[in-house]
This record gives sequence, structure tokens and C-alpha cells, in this order.
Amino acid sequence: MTGTTTTTPFTVRVTVRIYEIDAQGHLNNAVYHQYGDHARWACLRAAGISADDLRATGTGPVTLESTIRYHRELRAGDEVDVTCAFDWGDGKTFGIRQELRRADGVLAAEIGSRAGLLDLERRRLVPDPAGRWRALADRPALLGL
Repeated sequence: MTGTTTTTPFTVRVTVRIYEIDAQGHLNNAVYHQYGDHARWACLRAAGISADDLRATGTGPVTLESTIRYHRELRAGDEVDVTCAFDWGDGKTFGIRQELRRADGVLAAEIGSRAGLLDLERRRLVPDPAGRWRALADRPALLGL
């Protein structure tokens, strides 16, 4: 894919809570997706885009595909840094790469996603999501723009 890629990904830290643990004693697989969502929204807020801003424009982000590759276990009490880096192209969709690293730097998981920006009235993807994000953001560099 051609396009712009962020060089230093946005990062947010989360702590694994006891109620997020599965029967094997490690982080439930669905929670990895929740951590990815949390980091993406934190990145948008840091760039100056709120959910209210998006609703006001009649648009909203939509995840089209999300894949997790697990490397190491996460357990209750682990502090985890979740990154968020965007890969922009020329089409209606864009990529998001995320890493989940324990505070000691060990890679626990990677999330790869395809996403778009949905026109909420027409229920179709907007043709230039990068342009829309750039116009809304106070700090578009955090989005790789």
C-alpha cells in the first residue's frame, strides 16, 4: 500500500484489570480489541477530534477488519502500552497498526485493522477519509497526516 505512515506512533498506557482475565489466567482475547479501540479513540482525542465533532459532520469511524497476533501473555496488573499508527492510501479505507507492549518492552500482541469513515446518513464510506480527518484535526501529525 502506498501512502503516508506515522513515524512515531501515538501511545496510551492501560493496566490489565482482574475482571478482564479469562479462565487460563491471562487477558481475555476480546479485551485486546477493546484496548485497540481505546487507543484509537485516545489518539483521535489527542489529535483534537471528538466523537461529538464526528457526529456534527455526520460521519463516524468504522472497523472493516481486525486481526490480532498474540506473542506473550498479559496478566492482571500488567501495564501495557498500546500504540496507534495509521497507513493512508488513496482509497476509501486506511490501515491501522497497533502494538501492545508490556511496560518492560516485551511485545505481547499486534493488531492490524482496515477502517473507513462512514457517512452516517448515506451509510457509505466517504471517498477521502484522510482529507476529512485532516480537516477536523488540530494535530493531524498524530494521525500521520
